[in-house]
Amino acid sequence: MAATAQDLMLRHRHRYTVDDYYRMADAGILSPDARVELIDGEVMEIPPIGPPHASMVTELQNRLIRAVGEAAVVRVQLPVRLGPYDEPEPDLAVVTPPLAKHRTRHPKPADILLLIVVGDSSLPLDRDVKLARYAACGITEAWLVDANAGTVLRCREPDAEGYRRADAIHGQCDIQIPGLPGCTLDLRHLH
Repeated sequence: MAATAQDLMLRHRHRYTVDDYYRMADAGILSPDARVELIDGEVMEIPPIGPPHASMVTELQNRLIRAVGEAAVVRVQLPVRLGPYDEPEPDLAVVTPPLAKHRTRHPKPADILLLIVVGDSSLPLDRDVKLARYAACGITEAWLVDANAGTVLRCREPDAEGYRRADAIHGQCDIQIPGLPGCTLDLRHLH
């Protein structure tokens, strides 16, 4: 059976490295205000942030900062370097302190305790693409929050194919923040 043009294009696609990605930005190929992320070597356009998404990120940010205190650093919509071909900007990242170590480099998988992605219109991309990449890069735990329903999908046990364990959490509980014994996040009245 002959390969189609699309099959050949997919087989021979060029993957950009994180270094390529920064060179494209420095050269003006990527606009400074472009809403893009590097996922598995592809520069992916990210949808604009609507009010439900922004509200949920802000709510989670405030709760996380109160929950972790000085035990961790909460980063909001900032890059994480997951490997040579991945530098996404998750909605929230809980990373190991001190903050000073992140002045010269973005957090790497070993620094990341938890990634949280909030989805509304981007839910299929977040669920089907980003979570799989987070697992493949060794992120031990990631949560996908549905901004419209207020539900949380807690993903753990990563491998190259994705997370082996995904538990739907429907609010009204406290959930343990990974790597921080005694630190829990209150998911009650999440909207």
